[in-house]
Amino acid sequence: MKAEAFLTDDYRPAEDEPFMNERQLEYFRRKLLHWKAELLSDSRDTIEGMKDATRNIPDIADRASEETDRALELRTRDRQRKLVSKIDAALRRIDEGEYGYCEITGEPISLRRLDARPIATMSLEAQERHERREKVHRDD
Repeated sequence: MKAEAFLTDDYRPAEDEPFMNERQLEYFRRKLLHWKAELLSDSRDTIEGMKDATRNIPDIADRASEETDRALELRTRDRQRKLVSKIDAALRRIDEGEYGYCEITGEPISLRRLDARPIATMSLEAQERHERREKVHRDD
């Protein structure tokens, strides 16, 4: 039986079921695909808006304000572009059977963490250790 057949809209992965079973994998696949679709839609809207907004604004302050807004929007889109590539990587991990496991320790990543951040590649503990090491090296 395919996972779609037994996955309902109100399904939430639970700790008392086998970790990364078909239902959980399908749940996270759908969550990631939905998130990616939203980001791509926002990007298309931004591009359309920028095409429409290309106009000559005579007031220098208004023009500067619009340029600042545009720069901020482009930075946001760049962050979202990077996020889309992380979503694609998570979808690949699902296909390869590696999704949900910490890339450092190999241990399962908590379902709560994955539900909140489905692109997570490390358990909370490994992520905290990584960030502490990063902070120490940055302070040097």
